[in-house]
Amino acid sequence: MSERAGVSAGDLASVVDAGQAGMITLRGDLSDPALMAAVQAAVGVAVPGQRQITLSAETGAAWMSPDELLLLTPYEGAGAAVAGLNAALTGAGVHSLVVDVSDARAAFRVEGAGAREVLTKLAPVDFSRAAFGPGHIRRSRLAQVPAAFWMSGEDEFTVIVFRSVAEYARDLLQIAALPGGEVGYFSG
Repeated sequence: MSERAGVSAGDLASVVDAGQAGMITLRGDLSDPALMAAVQAAVGVAVPGQRQITLSAETGAAWMSPDELLLLTPYEGAGAAVAGLNAALTGAGVHSLVVDVSDARAAFRVEGAGAREVLTKLAPVDFSRAAFGPGHIRRSRLAQVPAAFWMSGEDEFTVIVFRSVAEYARDLLQIAALPGGEVGYFSG
C-alpha cells in the first residue's frame, strides 16, 4: 500500500497512502488529571475535547469516544510511548487500557480542492466548512467501512481504517475521487 494512487486530470482529489504511523488506543477517564498528564508527557499535546483532535509536528491526540483517545506518534516511537503511558498510569493508580494499534490500522490522505466532495460521497457527515474544519475529527463509515477522519491540511483529510479493509477503503476513495456524480454542495 505504499504506492501513490494514480491521479487523472479532472479527478476531484488524489488518494495517497500516508505510510506507517504510530497509533495508540488509550481508554480511561479522560478527565483524570493523571491521565491528562500522561498524555501530555507521551505525545506533547493536551487531551482534546469531544470530536476534536490536537496535533503537533509528529504527534497528536484524537477524541474517539467519551472514554477513548487515539494517540498519534512516529511509528518507531509507539512502543516506548505505550511503555511510558502504562508506567505513568499504573504508578498513579489510574484504571486504563493502553494498546499499540499501529499495525492494525492504515492511513490515507485525500488531497485536493475536491477532498470534501470525495468524502461527502461516502460518509454521512456534514463536511461543510462551517461544520467540519481543522481540529475536528469524526468516526463514521465510508460506505460500510468504519473509519475516522480529520483535516490534516488545507483541502486535505487523513482517513484511518482497519488494515484488514485498507485495500477496499482505498478503492472506495479512489472511485469517489473520479469525476462524475458530484454532490455539488461544495462547488462554485
